[in-house]
Amino acid sequence: MSPLRPAAKGVLAMVGASAIWGLSSMYYKLLAHVPPLEVLSHRTIWSLVFFGLVLALQGRLVELWRLFGQARALWLVAAAAVMISTNWFFFIYAIQIGHAVEASLGYYIFPLVAVALGFAVLGERPSALQWGAVGLAAVAVGALTWGLGVAPWMSLALAGTFALYGLAKRGVPAGPVVSVTAEVVLLLPLALVWLWGVHVAGWPGLTGRALGAFGQDLGDSLLLVFSGPLTAVPLMLFSYATKRVDFATVGLVMYLNPTLQVLVATLVFREPFTGWHILAFALIWTALALYSAESLRLDRASRRSSISAGTSDTMRT
Repeated sequence: MSPLRPAAKGVLAMVGASAIWGLSSMYYKLLAHVPPLEVLSHRTIWSLVFFGLVLALQGRLVELWRLFGQARALWLVAAAAVMISTNWFFFIYAIQIGHAVEASLGYYIFPLVAVALGFAVLGERPSALQWGAVGLAAVAVGALTWGLGVAPWMSLALAGTFALYGLAKRGVPAGPVVSVTAEVVLLLPLALVWLWGVHVAGWPGLTGRALGAFGQDLGDSLLLVFSGPLTAVPLMLFSYATKRVDFATVGLVMYLNPTLQVLVATLVFREPFTGWHILAFALIWTALALYSAESLRLDRASRRSSISAGTSDTMRT
């Protein structure tokens, strides 16, 4: 059995990341009584602990310092850190206030933004059928937005920040673990300042809820600690995928994430699932089927072309 090609490994990594993200709303629902900035701060700190241990065990901590020594790379890491922390905040906040469906809508919009960025910034050129699939998905997102009748600001924020995060990641000259570790290193001072404020200085919460949850309850404390690995693993998979597959494919595979989010929102959180959801799902999965079939056709054509070129070169020599 031949080993998987890098692109196939990238797709599998993207599927894994999307599945974890899609189901993680159930986890953060357990922390709905802890203010989102506090959850975000712990998520940052314990992610860094997890990443640091991974790099230390691999003997690769020196790669982190090399990355920080490159000015352009540092700016890209900083941009990625801002985008992913903003995305984390909006996601946690949406789950806590009972807007899981709206959060899922943001991740349905994300692939469309990713395709547009891939075309405008990276020069990727989808085929006509692939553009048609993207257009069909856009209709689905529009129908779902109209049918839910919700203000799209949170959805758009989630979509935009995650697409820009993925774009910034492509330019970082480091592996997945090193690049994501660098992001949380830059976010660490903000997280520590916030937790000092709520635990020591008694800063008031934005929602009027009690602050300083860590250490008050064993269950909450363990949930906050485990948010590190829960955050780290899919980010590593996502970083791995963005280095190996084109940006449009990354975006469309990500539809697994909001699909799982919608299922959790409707089946577990009991949020409404209307005829608009049914229509949107039908359109989105039709779009995915079209895009996947066309991508497979183009991939096979590319491989046949490469084999033919290799045969011609061999015959010449």
